[in-house]
Formats: sequence, structure tokens, C-alpha cells
Amino acid sequence: MSELLTAAGLTRVYGRGAAATRALDGVSLSLEQGEFVGVMGPSGSGKTTLLNCIATIDRPTSGSIVLDGRELTGLRGRELARFRRERLGFIFQDCNLLDTLTAFENIALSLSIVGAPAREIPGRVREMAELLGIADCLDKYPWQMSGGQQQRCAAARAMVTRPALVLADEPTGALDSKSARLLLDRLEDLNRTMGATILMVTHDAFTASCCRRVVFLRDGKLFLELRRGELDRRAFFQRLIRVVSDMGGEMADVF
Repeated sequence: MSELLTAAGLTRVYGRGAAATRALDGVSLSLEQGEFVGVMGPSGSGKTTLLNCIATIDRPTSGSIVLDGRELTGLRGRELARFRRERLGFIFQDCNLLDTLTAFENIALSLSIVGAPAREIPGRVREMAELLGIADCLDKYPWQMSGGQQQRCAAARAMVTRPALVLADEPTGALDSKSARLLLDRLEDLNRTMGATILMVTHDAFTASCCRRVVFLRDGKLFLELRRGELDRRAFFQRLIRVVSDMGGEMADVF
């Protein structure tokens, strides 16, 4: 696999002087194309700041981010907006669907924004809806769908444009266990069958257990990395739990 993302020496400082907070402190991380990587850590560890910097929502104080051959920290204005629109997909804890549009229209909107040919849009929307198990919801409005269906619709919207990288921030945080398991199973399938590259922030060890690799942040620094290897999901989950426990009671409470 080829390297898709390289983040090197990322530092993000908020405030100045005695009031300065170092949210990221020299974090380096790389992803190969087709990887499914999780980021874990307690509140305040820097995991969301890291995701926001890679997402170009926030700008690092220092360091570099190269994604799909482009140095992101130097992009500005329309060039940045175009790169974000065409090469990144976003799944947030709150699905942020447009209430006035059906599921079909919410997903199709992403394709329209990137200029996909109109004749291709229906087929691509239905294909992605099938893969995420919401084909029977395409004519429904968000308020007519369950929370799990809404989040899978949001995932379809993020992935239908075939972005270079999908960024997921606590995607199961607002879901019940059954809906969370279904979403994660679908994301695993898309990672395996379509080669989708996913970087996911989560506080939950069960959610992280679907990843092929998990990195831990603590106090703004990369603390540890675990690879799933040949472990099944249950065994990897148990390994994650042991690491969380070994890192101390305070952190274990977070998970």
C-alpha cells in the first residue's frame, strides 16, 4: 500500500504566555491507503484537535500535513475549499443531515457539489445506500428515520464522492449499541471491499476494535500504537481494554 497521509511534528498551541495550552505537542502520524485507523485518548489528550488539523478545520501552530500528495498547511481560500470538498469526507457525532431533504437528496447533494455528472448520481447514491443498508430509507426525511439510519445516511453522504480520506469524529457517540454495531460493521465492509481509508476518533474501546490500528494520545503526545494483526475483533477489544487499564484509573474511567 502507498502512503496517503503524513503528519509530521504537529504542534497546536491555544492562547499565549502563561495561559497558553499545548493541545498537540510534536505528534507525527502516517496512514497508508486503505487503512482503518482509530485515535483514542482521554478528554483533553488532543485527539479531536489532531483530527481537526488533518481535516483543515483547524491549522497547526507548527508541523506539516501531506495528504494525497498535497501539503495542507499551505492551502488557502478557494484552493483549500476545493481540496476539502473533493478529497475529504466527514462523519460527525451529530449526523447534520438537512431536514428538508430526503435521504436520497442528502447523499446526492455531495455529488452535486463536486460536479458529478447528473446521469451518474442516482446509481451512485443507490449503490452507496445498498452498501450501508439504507436503500429502503432513500425516500424518507431525517425525522422519519432512526438515529442509526440517519448516521448511516451521513456516512453514505461522506463516502459517495470516493474521497481520499474519511474522517470520523465519535461516529457512534449518539447511537445505541445495536445501531453502533451495525454502523461499524458497514464501515469495516467499506474499508475492506472498497479500500476506503478511514481515520476515526473515539473514546470507546468497542468502537476502536473495528480498526486495524489504534493510536493513543496523552497530553498532546503520541503515547502508544496497537496493531490488530491476525486478532479477531473480540481479542483486539480485550487488548485495548488492557492497555486502557494499564494507563491508569483516571484514563480507564474515560473509556
